[in-house]
Amino acid sequence: MTAPMPQPVSRYLHCVGREIHFMDWAPAPGVPEAPTVIAWHGLARTGRDMDPLAAFLSAQGHRVICPDTIGRGLSQWSPEPEVEYCLAFYARIATELVNLLKLESFLWVGTSMGGAIGMVCAAGPLQGRIQRLVLNDIGPQLAAPAIERIRSYAGNPASFATVGELELYFRSVYKPYGFLSDNQWTLLTESSVRRLPNGWVTPHYDPAMVMQFTQHPDDYALWGAYDRIDVPVLCLRGEASDLLLAETAEAMRDRGPRALVVTIKGCGHAPALNVPEQLTLVQRFLLGA
Repeated sequence: MTAPMPQPVSRYLHCVGREIHFMDWAPAPGVPEAPTVIAWHGLARTGRDMDPLAAFLSAQGHRVICPDTIGRGLSQWSPEPEVEYCLAFYARIATELVNLLKLESFLWVGTSMGGAIGMVCAAGPLQGRIQRLVLNDIGPQLAAPAIERIRSYAGNPASFATVGELELYFRSVYKPYGFLSDNQWTLLTESSVRRLPNGWVTPHYDPAMVMQFTQHPDDYALWGAYDRIDVPVLCLRGEASDLLLAETAEAMRDRGPRALVVTIKGCGHAPALNVPEQLTLVQRFLLGA
């Protein structure tokens, strides 16, 4: 008989005075226990993007925690967006979250913004507790045109009359993620949709989160933090990424933690971490294999 697929538990905790939602994936029963993994999503996304990775890792014995950043998904929206939508505040939330969960040491996988939060934490408040760090198409320096591209759609989220239309929009704007099955596109849509007062639907995040780029313009200038990281780092770069340029990824090999850089073919920003080759690559690195 085939073992049942791991099923996550939806949970909420108050961190730095804000209610934070996360999916808690328990290790599969009967599997040797592996280290806990924090899996953090990208800028305008939710923790459910990490479902394929979390299901894979939990089946291998990892507990996986997938938060929704403040202002995204089911987490509280910030009442002080100009102050709280920034990497420093996200790192405070992450620190309090792992403290409340009584996690002394753990691994970190972060896509885009989630990787930037990981860099800030690994170089600061969680130094010595993050044991290995995976940066999914993110580095200490971002390409300015890509930031403008993201701001152009993130600050003015599209809205549609139907969920089906929203899915078509997501299939277009997130085409650089690489391959997603039809079911995965539907889950991506259903796990990141909210209905507006007029009945239309839109992505499930606070548009004010784009204040990070206006109120904290140097938030993603992270070479100083990167150079302080003293644990193994895996950097996945989408072959066609316009956010993490090839020369930045090359520099990451030569300084600070001297990241292992792997190019993911057929993807831009950012690989979806949902196909066997990517999942196995991440898990082997997390285990030091």
